[in-house]
Amino acid sequence: MLRKDSTSVQNLAFAAGAEATLERLFPKMEESSTLVLTCRRGDYSASRIARAVEDADAHLLNLNVTADSERSDSRIVAELRISHRDPEAAARSLERYGFEIIGLEGSAYADDDSLMRSRYDELMRYLQI
Repeated sequence: MLRKDSTSVQNLAFAAGAEATLERLFPKMEESSTLVLTCRRGDYSASRIARAVEDADAHLLNLNVTADSERSDSRIVAELRISHRDPEAAARSLERYGFEIIGLEGSAYADDDSLMRSRYDELMRYLQI
């Protein structure tokens, strides 16, 4: 019984450590969005991906690369996090560079009204000074 409890404590410690590592590697950012793209192995280039993202006036914050296990043609799947809330412009740019976009997630439409209202209020305060 004691051994089982110590294993549970170790598992909890490992989970907490893994969560802390993920938080350190992928810190939460309000002004960011995520794109998932795929391409053939021979077409993959991190510099081309970064250039395509920068062509959309965004910065590449994270780039994680994995193999696509669902397909048999050994394509690469890359998950990007960029410095824009709306990933649409970066997605179009990446498609122009020949990458296939398979997923988008952004916070462009979440709390958009409240964000715009707070920015408007800040601008009005600034203009009154």
